[in-house]
Formats: sequence, C-alpha cells, structure tokens
Amino acid sequence: MRGLLPFCPGVSPLAACSIGLTLATALALAPAAPATAEPATASVSAVTAVPATAVPASAATAATVRGQAAVPGSTRSLPLVPLSPERVLGGAPEQGLYRAGLHRFSLVGVVWTDPDTELRGRVRVRTRSAVTGQWSGWQDIETHNADHGADPDTAEGSSRRVRGATAPLWVGDSDGVDVRVRAEGPGDGNGARLPSGRRAGRPGASLPPGLRLELVDPGDGVSGEGAPGNPPGDDPPRTALDTEAALAASAANADITAFGATAIPELDRSATEQELTRLQGPVRGKPYIGPRPRIVTRRGWGADESLRERGFVYTKKIKAAFVHHTATGNAYTCAQAPSVIRSIYRYHVKSMGWRDIGYNFLVDKCGTLYEGRAGGVAKAVLGAHTLGFNTDSMGIAVIGTYGTTKPSSAAVTAIARLTAWKLGLYGANPNGKTYLTSGGGNLYPKGKNVRLNVISGHRDGFATECPGKRLYARLGTARSSAASYQGR
Repeated sequence: MRGLLPFCPGVSPLAACSIGLTLATALALAPAAPATAEPATASVSAVTAVPATAVPASAATAATVRGQAAVPGSTRSLPLVPLSPERVLGGAPEQGLYRAGLHRFSLVGVVWTDPDTELRGRVRVRTRSAVTGQWSGWQDIETHNADHGADPDTAEGSSRRVRGATAPLWVGDSDGVDVRVRAEGPGDGNGARLPSGRRAGRPGASLPPGLRLELVDPGDGVSGEGAPGNPPGDDPPRTALDTEAALAASAANADITAFGATAIPELDRSATEQELTRLQGPVRGKPYIGPRPRIVTRRGWGADESLRERGFVYTKKIKAAFVHHTATGNAYTCAQAPSVIRSIYRYHVKSMGWRDIGYNFLVDKCGTLYEGRAGGVAKAVLGAHTLGFNTDSMGIAVIGTYGTTKPSSAAVTAIARLTAWKLGLYGANPNGKTYLTSGGGNLYPKGKNVRLNVISGHRDGFATECPGKRLYARLGTARSSAASYQGR
C-alpha cells in the first residue's frame, strides 16, 4: 500500500493536496483580501463536489495577461421544420433546414428536448465552405450518442438543462448548412425503457420533439493555430487569467506545474517518481508509473471558463480508463485540434446541457494530449463519458471517427503514455483487470459489480460502436505499451 496524504473524508488524496495549493495560489495572488469559497455543486454517491476558489477582483486584475482576451466563440440554435405534409402523431417524420449566408461556424449537431428519448433515424448534413463557397457532399451524423454522458441519478445527469443530442460533427469554416433528419418510419414514438432510464424508440418511431440544429463557432485562434509545424500549446496563451473560473481551473494544476501554464511539461522517469512521492508520500516497493507526458492545459487550448458550471466534482480514485472516439470526423488538421476541442466543449455545455466537457482527456491524430474536464489532470475528476461507469474512472477521447479509419500510431502511443502515468498515480496496472459498480446502462443493471480491463473501450461498459472498430482493435497494444512504460 502506498502512503497517502492526510485524510479528508470523501476527497481523493490528490484532490486534497490540490485544494490547499489552490488556496495558497489564490492568497499569494491577493494577500490583502481573503478568498471566499463558491457554493459547492451537489455531491453524488461516491463523489465529492469541491468548490472552486473565489479570487477577489484585485487578484484577477493582477493576474490578467496583457493583450490576451478570451476566445469569443458562439452557438446558434435553429429549430428544424417539417419537410413533408406527412404527420405521425402530430409530428413530421422528416425535418430539416437550409440556410446560407450565416455567421461562420465549424461544428454542427442536432439536439432535442427529452434526453431520455433516442433519435431513431438518420441525420445527414452538407455545408458550404466560407472560404471557397462550395458545398460539401452529404455526411452522416452519428445519432447514437446517449451512451456518452453523466451517470443516471447524478446531479449532472438529472439536470433539467440536459438535452438529447447527436454526436457533433466537425465541418470546418462554413457559412451555409443543409440538414435532413428522417425517422425510420411511422410509429408511436414511445419506446422501451432501458435499465439506465434511457428510452430506445421501437422500429417505426417518430422523431423526438423539439429538434434543433446547433451551429458552433469555436472562436478565432491566435498566433500559431492553423499554421503547420506549430504544435498546439507552444504559442502564446489564448485566454487571460481574469476571472475566478479561469484562476481556479489553472490553480487546479498548480500541484504539478506553474500557475497559468499553457502546457504541463513532460518529465523523465526519475522526476516522475519524485513527483509521485511528493504527491502521495513514500511508496513501498518499486513505483510502477510511467514518465509524465506533455499535456496541453485548458488555458493552452483556449477554454472559455465562463461556459462551464462553477466548482469541480471528484470521485475517490481512478481504477480504469475508458477509451473513446469523438465521432466528429477526421477532416481536421492537428493545428486545428484546439478549435475542435473548443467546439466540442461548447457543444457539450451549451447544446447538451452538461456541466463541462465530458472527457477527462483528448488526443489528436498527431498524438498531442489535452486536458479535458476541469479540476486538475492528476486528480480523480468525475467525467461524463461512459454512461454508468464514470465513477472511479477517466475518459480519454481520440479526436476523430475510427469505425473504418485506422487511428494513428501517435495517438495510440499517446493513450499508452497517458494511462501509464495517470493510472500509475493510483496504483493501477494497465494490463490488469478491475471491478467497477454499474450506475445503470444497457449492458449492466445499476449496482452490478462488473469486471473490466483497466484500459477498456467505451463498448465494454455500454452497447455502443464507440470507440470505433479500428481504434478498439488497438487497445491491446495500448495496454501492453502502458505496462511497459510503468516498468512492469
């Protein structure tokens, strides 16, 4: 057993460590005025809600980086309209929208009112390039997206803000859209209730009510983004530390990197082992942990911290990692990855109603790692990625769609390096098995103790295509490589 930090009921050791550092950072920034805590978010079973540290205006002003403003971005929501006079229980089985000359956007998705109802049908979209004025070919949007989300019966999962949604699709710089949504056939639109509380419409179901098209503008990049050969995170900061939320998000990583950093630097094995001892106390026996990889922080990819809910929510430990694909398509360059992440973040929060981006980490096709949900990359942050199995796990999403496309070796290596380090912080063997208790889903009922690979694919916890057939086939390589990085 490893030595632990001083015990705080319900708070992971790493979370406990960082809370003090966050407070210390805030006080150092503003010694003249004491910090006050924000209201804590509602806690859920086996999870602790920790408020972000509030920082007085004087501190925020002092921490502002001159010349750096928050990336603006926007979300436009447009109601779909019937495309035929046909009606099924008052609803049209085919709906859509055509618009040109719009404000620029780069990501699209379709949402609807009831998150417990699945869209049984097909969603197709084409877009007009804002650069060339040419229309793209028709593309399918993944409709089965309910399996990504907060666990049932949690504050986030039961929020009235949550909506049903397709996966988002990255379309690049566009100013026109043509979308078609078609139900599988006429029907009553009710559907059988799944163990998780989700409903899957029976064949012949009508479309769910309240369909809307979401057009997401990730905001303008700054120097370096979009320029080949300039790795994300190496350019100047995209956001200023001028709000309480931005200060808190940066301070959550202050236990392992400089405050305000745009990237957490990689460490060699010796330095990583020293860091492990500093974070968790003396380790008995050989420390099985991989060298810490470089990770672009939320500030590095330009997260607008005002979008997410205040405070952070932690689970007790990290016992497993679930690998996902974002299903956003593969038509992005690595230099565009920060824009793709900002778009997914905005879609998860503004369109779907989640408290923050759902994934704990993201990986682009060039193998660059990015911090996802706020709260600290070394901590057990509760995500919304694998319905029923978010507690005591982390979610890693490879940006792209990997049903028929093979993931890059760089992305698979990045997964191995990240899991070797992060799982090593919590004593988990990447090549081993573990038990997680289901929060409810279509594979395992709520309360069932399930034996899983420590590195699992999303489909291992929920009946879904995610993370795609080709990426799922590479998880064995990721497991063995991660174990090797740990020195096993």
